[in-house]
Amino acid sequence: MLVVDAGRILFQRSRDTGLWELPAGAAEPGGSFRATAARELFEETGLEVALEDLVPFASLSEAELHTLTYPNGDVLHCFALCFEARRFRGSLRPAADEVLELGFFDEPPGELHPPTQVVLRLYDAYRATGVFQAW
Repeated sequence: MLVVDAGRILFQRSRDTGLWELPAGAAEPGGSFRATAARELFEETGLEVALEDLVPFASLSEAELHTLTYPNGDVLHCFALCFEARRFRGSLRPAADEVLELGFFDEPPGELHPPTQVVLRLYDAYRATGVFQAW
């Protein structure tokens, strides 16, 4: 999820890693990409977005970048659909169990989670070309 406010991007610092990232998360059974993006944005940041205001700009699926290993040993190859949202409402409120801090920034405020680095490059390419990006 990429939320833009006056040209600035919403970043959050993860409680798990201490790295800066974009709001994101996994779908629950029966959840769509858009519904998941809206739910995760609200849960992690307190901001609400209408599903129709989510514009897909890229997908992220490369195994070397998007494979997760959980503490119980489960390994998952994840697929992400990246959205831009320019209209939203609410006040920033970091999810206490997931987010240390968050805010809108002109530049990344610190060390980035590796997939976030790729998503930002994909977003730049999308903005330059208007073409959906796949990685």
